[in-house]
Amino acid sequence: DITEVNPLPPHYICGDCKYSEFITDGRYGSGIDLPDKNCPKCGMQLTKEGHDIPFEVFLGFEGNKEPDIDLNFASEYQAEAHKYTEELFGEGKVFRAGTIGTIADKTAYGFVKKYMEAKDIDCSSAEINRLTLGCAGVRRTSGQHPGGVIIVPEDRDIHEFTPIQYPANDGSSGVITTHFDYHSIEGRLLKLDILGHDVPSIIKMLEDITGFKATNIPMDDETTMSIFTSTKALKINCKKFKCKVGTLGIPEFGTRFVRQMLLDTNPKTFAELVRISGLSHGTGVWINNAQRLVRDNTAELKDVISTRDDIMNYLILKGLPSKTSFEIMENVRRGKGLKKDEEELMRYNNVPDWYINSCKKIEYMFPKAHAVAYVMMSFRIAYYKLYYPIAFYAAYFTMKAEDFDIDIVAKGKEKVIEKIDELEGKGNDTTAKERNLLTVLEVVWEMYARGINILAVDLYKSHPDKFIIKNNNLLPPLKSLQGMGQNAAASIERERKKGEFLSIEDLQNRTKITKTVIETLLKHGCIEGLPSTNQLSFF
Repeated sequence: DITEVNPLPPHYICGDCKYSEFITDGRYGSGIDLPDKNCPKCGMQLTKEGHDIPFEVFLGFEGNKEPDIDLNFASEYQAEAHKYTEELFGEGKVFRAGTIGTIADKTAYGFVKKYMEAKDIDCSSAEINRLTLGCAGVRRTSGQHPGGVIIVPEDRDIHEFTPIQYPANDGSSGVITTHFDYHSIEGRLLKLDILGHDVPSIIKMLEDITGFKATNIPMDDETTMSIFTSTKALKINCKKFKCKVGTLGIPEFGTRFVRQMLLDTNPKTFAELVRISGLSHGTGVWINNAQRLVRDNTAELKDVISTRDDIMNYLILKGLPSKTSFEIMENVRRGKGLKKDEEELMRYNNVPDWYINSCKKIEYMFPKAHAVAYVMMSFRIAYYKLYYPIAFYAAYFTMKAEDFDIDIVAKGKEKVIEKIDELEGKGNDTTAKERNLLTVLEVVWEMYARGINILAVDLYKSHPDKFIIKNNNLLPPLKSLQGMGQNAAASIERERKKGEFLSIEDLQNRTKITKTVIETLLKHGCIEGLPSTNQLSFF
């Protein structure tokens, strides 16, 4: 009950009589891709399991590797998980991982220029560059890792390894971090990554809306698999629709970068989705590396290096000693490349040149266990998207409420398409906010193309912060209106339960919302027909 990810080689198992059969000839990268089969002993349909993840990747061959443990919790529960870690290991044994913020090159250049101007000093650009180099990389502030916690052994004290402090010396933060950057104590103390993630919240929301448990989703559903390479199963009814795959809004597979990877690789199996997840999370793994190998037909997707485990498994298969294979994997996944004797040993064992060159380009690699966990969640969300479309869009837009622009969406499909074209036309000049908006608008367009519409915000029926289903369409929350914050939306919900609002002034007096929010409600027709007893002085 620690994880859903089964690390054994691909296998069949009977839930009734416990008959099992392992497939170890390398034909399948994941048990999910095995053909259906009935139990030869009792006739029950066999469960298909196993993702072929060697245990040594976790702890090394001689327990000589610090384990890489990531725990993903719903964002709203992350603080509880951190608190529980302290209960588990004891007070004074758990600290947030510290980070050090340094001065960037451009910032350093700005500091030097401003100083010269303020002091009216005339100096050459070479001297400015020299001083800039001296400032760049200097510690500016300290912070905390978003989810990392450092665990101190029971018989040791944190001060044997690092001083401790408040982040940015802010005593009111209530958080104590390691003074040294966590990278400098890596491998000496255990670090757990207790991360806040949207996916558990989305899954829970989808289960609540549909009444269908995510754990009952068949992970080998062929129609769900098809949306990773085509939009056909989604029944898109819009000739202008540009996206060629059906993964918009699917975590890990919805970004433009990964959608292009899907088009390049055309995955047909669960194992291939895991490889794509590994390729997309690594650095120096896909771009100018595996992408080129796949496009040039030098290697297939199933052969390129995608996760760190691939290297060890492949080298052992080629005849290299297990421990050497492990050490090569560890060096490559950290971006340290290959030593001369390792390269010679690989060539001696007939490892192809393209594989050796690929190892040299890698800077960081994702572990397969993480990739499998992410793909399992993504596949489940894709299943809901296909078979419960309106529930999927309700959950997705609820999670993306901050980036949802009701002013654009309320004007209909054509306005959404027009805005998408405008944002795409900006290219690299788009701001982070505009990129987030573009992501959401693409999903809105797809939703319209599947025959689902957005209704107008309703003062009495809209939820404060969730999109809800009404007559097979989506009713946006009060919070989706520009300028309507969480508190204002909650206050409207609280007061409307007590009875209808008699006038605009009555609404404002009872809810204490601002005139700006009143104007937004008027603009969207939410309080049309509500009289104002003193309209002139009000506006």
